[in-house]
Amino acid sequence: MRPGASSERALILAPTGRDAAVAVALIQEAGFHADVISDIAGLVREMEAGAGLAVIADEAIKTTDLRGVMNWLADQPSWSDFPIVLLTHQGGGPERNPDAVRLGQALGNVTFIERPFHPTTLVSIVGSAIRGRRRQYQTRAILADLTESEGLLQTALNAGHLGALELHLPGFELEASDTCKAFFGRKPDEPFSYQDLLASIHPDDRIRRTEVMERTIKTGRDYSIEYRAIWRDGSQHWIDVRSRAVRAPDGSIKSLVGVSSDITARKLAEIERENLLSQLAAERTALAELTATLEQRVEQRTADLMKEVAARERAQEQLRQAQKMETIGQLTGGVAHDFNNLLMAVMGNLDLLRKRIPDDPRLHRLIDGALQGAERGASLTQRLLAFARQQDLRAVSVDLRSLIQGMIDLLERSLGPRVVLRLDIPEGLPPARIDANQLELAILNLAINARDAMEDSGTIDIRVASYRASGDPGLNAGDYLKLSVIDSGKGMTSDILKKAIEPFFSSKPLGKGTGLGLSMVHGLAVQLGGALQLSSTVGKGTTATLLLPVATSVPETEIPVHRAQKVDRSAVILFVDDDPLIAMSTTEMLEDLGHHVIGVNSGRHALDILRSEQPIDLMMTDHVMPGMTGLELAAATREVRPSLPILLATGYAELPDGAQLDLPRLAKPYHQDQLRDRLDQLLG
Repeated sequence: MRPGASSERALILAPTGRDAAVAVALIQEAGFHADVISDIAGLVREMEAGAGLAVIADEAIKTTDLRGVMNWLADQPSWSDFPIVLLTHQGGGPERNPDAVRLGQALGNVTFIERPFHPTTLVSIVGSAIRGRRRQYQTRAILADLTESEGLLQTALNAGHLGALELHLPGFELEASDTCKAFFGRKPDEPFSYQDLLASIHPDDRIRRTEVMERTIKTGRDYSIEYRAIWRDGSQHWIDVRSRAVRAPDGSIKSLVGVSSDITARKLAEIERENLLSQLAAERTALAELTATLEQRVEQRTADLMKEVAARERAQEQLRQAQKMETIGQLTGGVAHDFNNLLMAVMGNLDLLRKRIPDDPRLHRLIDGALQGAERGASLTQRLLAFARQQDLRAVSVDLRSLIQGMIDLLERSLGPRVVLRLDIPEGLPPARIDANQLELAILNLAINARDAMEDSGTIDIRVASYRASGDPGLNAGDYLKLSVIDSGKGMTSDILKKAIEPFFSSKPLGKGTGLGLSMVHGLAVQLGGALQLSSTVGKGTTATLLLPVATSVPETEIPVHRAQKVDRSAVILFVDDDPLIAMSTTEMLEDLGHHVIGVNSGRHALDILRSEQPIDLMMTDHVMPGMTGLELAAATREVRPSLPILLATGYAELPDGAQLDLPRLAKPYHQDQLRDRLDQLLG
């Protein structure tokens, strides 16, 4: 093999006699490459250029300054142990020759051969040395891959603002990253032991944290907890710690490996929200007291202005509730959009990292765990967007009777054998204008809520009937289909009923629900142009009714989805996104798919490139960007390059009313496989 970083050639330094010629001939006959070196300086140069081993006659170095060789050997990287074969005269081996011992100690990895030697001996020793050198090169490659993988994992942690930690058992030795230390108010160079961590926990949270830790160590279940940490300056910070048990070969838990994050901002927002809700409750109480006073005065006059006052109060309460829900919805939609962007960066980097790390099951489990957490976050944002009425819907004409009958097996499996499911869906009903997938999810949510309210035993009725709206609050006049899910459960009080559709409100025990099920159903109904109505009586059950608009066209039939053929060519893609985290992860995914990416952070910059002579096969753009939105950029692009394929990537249905939705879209957050399939459809 020629000189280079992974060369296997043998360097021969034997300036006298025929040793060099004989050695070269034998080594080359054995299938290896060999070069003859004239002096010690040349030997150093050729070792620096790359070699597998050196064969040196002892007379060539006995009286020579070996500092150059020794310095090079001393400066070898940790993976390298350069082999040297030293040719000595008969009786000149290390057993009887102090000089040979000295040379062996100075040169390190030395094998001695006494002359005259048998050709097989030289070839065998050279072959062993070269095989050893190959293993050193393999070690170097593995170390390089590990270094790159660790860097990618750290990038993913940094992108998610996560700190890494590992708690070794049974001694409770703690290893924490610099980011993790910062969450507890410690500097990177400061020691941070497990005892330091325990001492920083708020006294009111210590017992709860100890119980969770003991449960994890006893059962092996995941460790997940939020608690307050007190910094040395007295300030309080909320920390979220999640870890998973790593087991030894004998099945015992040897460590807990996980991540931590600072959730102080989120907790403060929750506290502020609770304060706001308390303030609203106080205002509602004060309003109720004022209303009672007014009612008493009105009652003294006539039984009739009473009706007028009651009607006014109901209207005011509905208006206040609508305004409050609209405000919460706008806030929720914005938070979900920003969280989608963070998840996009985390999922993109983890997708790429999983493809590049070595085949280590432990590393793959860690990355799969992180991806599962990101997927759960994506599911949460979809529920939030549903409540905020900003999810991406495909509203088409659907036969409700066929849809619900197609769900019977799923519903019966979900409800269990102790729940009786009854359907009352007459034939001949008009089709509804809905998103079939989202409505199926809404029906399943309502059915599971009903099952939980009956403690897994009872009867659930699903009924569909026609309905004509006229003067209904929140509904346009017209024809609707009324889909009701009725249970025989414990029912809800009036106070709970008023809050039932608020996000994150749940009457279930802690850990048994997110409080987003009814919020999602409500948001879906409103976004489709309908409504969700709830009625309940304590001890008798609850009725949840979806009012869905009637479609003006016949139901769509399912069209087989043909998977796009894989595009093998490399495309030039203009990628436009103002978020640097998303820009970085998406660019990496596109380049990993073999495409050439031109990345810009604004629509104006993209137009400059589109007006140039730069060849471009496809443009991929975000929608919400300062200065120029993705739709505005697409419209301007049609004037410059009418036939250019355009892919719009967006986190939710934030497109303005009346916008032409004729652009292919990719919902955030997306995996690399979803990105590849969408590009194959557009480039195929």
